[in-house]
Amino acid sequence: MSTEKNIREAIRWLTTAEDDNDSAVILKENGKFAHSCFHAQQAGEKALKAVWYFADADPWGHSIKKLIEDLNSVDFKLYQRLKSYTRMGMVLDRFYIPTRYPNGLPDITPDVAFTDEDADTCITYSKKIIDEVRSILNS
Repeated sequence: MSTEKNIREAIRWLTTAEDDNDSAVILKENGKFAHSCFHAQQAGEKALKAVWYFADADPWGHSIKKLIEDLNSVDFKLYQRLKSYTRMGMVLDRFYIPTRYPNGLPDITPDVAFTDEDADTCITYSKKIIDEVRSILNS
């Protein structure tokens, strides 16, 4: 079971994930779709890192998909619980770099490359991951 220190750290990461997701919603509402997608990706990533701290492990990397898959060697039960979120993580991971850099996409900038639908998808997926992580931390 997790130590008290790491539970506190897990909660800190989850709280930050929730704040990032709230920011993604605000950015979407204001037409900043690329930034919204990026913040949603960050929300999913930080929520997964909260699980790693909950498991008394040190998370590494920025890929949600990899953070889920690598749980297999850290805590098999947590991995089993989260593996169905792998596809959502793969979708969110696509928004980590090209939403922030003008050279992340050919001949266009992020402000014109991403849509309201992209932001909706990212926010929905990160919220589902956050909700599951919250459930894990409360169990």
